[in-house]
Amino acid sequence: MGKDFLPLFYKIMNNGGNDKMAISAKLVKELREKTGAGMMDCKKALEAVEGDLEKAFDWLREKGIANAAKKADRIAAEGLTTFKVEGNTAVVVEVNSETDFVAKNKEFQDLVVRIAQAIYDNKPSSLEEALAMDINGKTLEITIAEASGKIGEKLSLRRFDISTKEDNQSFGAYSHMGGKISAITILENSNEEIARDVAMQVAASAPQYIDRSYIPAEFLERERNVLISQALEENKNSAKPKPENIVTKMIEGRLNKNLKDICLVDQAFIKNPDVTVAQYIGEATIKKIVRFQVGEGMQKREENFAEEVAAQISGK
Repeated sequence: MGKDFLPLFYKIMNNGGNDKMAISAKLVKELREKTGAGMMDCKKALEAVEGDLEKAFDWLREKGIANAAKKADRIAAEGLTTFKVEGNTAVVVEVNSETDFVAKNKEFQDLVVRIAQAIYDNKPSSLEEALAMDINGKTLEITIAEASGKIGEKLSLRRFDISTKEDNQSFGAYSHMGGKISAITILENSNEEIARDVAMQVAASAPQYIDRSYIPAEFLERERNVLISQALEENKNSAKPKPENIVTKMIEGRLNKNLKDICLVDQAFIKNPDVTVAQYIGEATIKKIVRFQVGEGMQKREENFAEEVAAQISGK
């Protein structure tokens, strides 16, 4: 194959066997290294724009956008979270991919870091504003679409949060399970070490609220009503029904237990379960918590190897 291949390669690179403009192998190689696109795609792009490298890059960008559009109906519920903390600003983002395999790809990981930096720099107020941000002359939306076309999976920025603190407050930041979960905390009258420990707690234990004062009244009422119904049903079917005052105490005891599970300050501290988070932080006050878990609340992709191979063969 070696003897016949080289002449054929140069023939393809020089004129493609037809009258199209001659494109040098060196130019194709340069475009390929710049974009990561395939050799023939690079050659087609250069032919389409008469050898202009920058225009060829744009041509491939457009192709990448088209390829990404074909993936729009796929489920992207894997991916990574990351954070950027500097000065009095902290950013946490979630960027999704279709498979965990791609989430481990360095190019995807670099993209996630770039997105976090761009959000930190521009401080958009919505997802739409974030996607319209300029990154090296391209919008973030196009940047993600290009990466999607190059990597071969649907990629998307799902959400982000921007936190700001006062000078007398401390940020805590923690990433868990290789970026599957990221947490940010703001503590007052504390330090970064304690704030980071609290962020670790948030990542591991997933509290819904900082303390009971943050719990909506309708949530408490619904929870109490469920527990009342359960307790009354149990008491009715019991061989020895309990007096009403005992049932009332039982309901309140169960409610308190449930609230301890969902309130950060009431949880057992993961580094020392003999104390609560409130006891660990002492005089400090927790002002804010943010927790992103990849794919949380999203429909997960169902793997079917046979269907995936068939789809690849058919070019879908």
